[in-house]
Amino acid sequence: MAQNIEVKCINKTDRSDPHERIKNIGGVNSNGSRWRMSVPDAIVAIEQGKYNFYVAVGGKSVWVVIAQHNGRKYLKTEPDGIHPNNLLALPECP
Repeated sequence: MAQNIEVKCINKTDRSDPHERIKNIGGVNSNGSRWRMSVPDAIVAIEQGKYNFYVAVGGKSVWVVIAQHNGRKYLKTEPDGIHPNNLLALPECP
């Protein structure tokens, strides 16, 4: 069974890129230590059923899903009607 993991931060590949591609996602473990994972590794973990990632916005959780554009897989959040891009709105991971 997949473990549900909250994503609290991201790292972008190039801030001047109009698509603002995400390089890493990250968060905080239950013991207070930080974790970070590359997007390709996160995609594999989702596809293998190891992790379900989510973003908490305004008291509501939104799942992170795999999308595809021109044959390239990337991560985004499911539409929730609150913010157009919950994942890109997260702060930078340290």
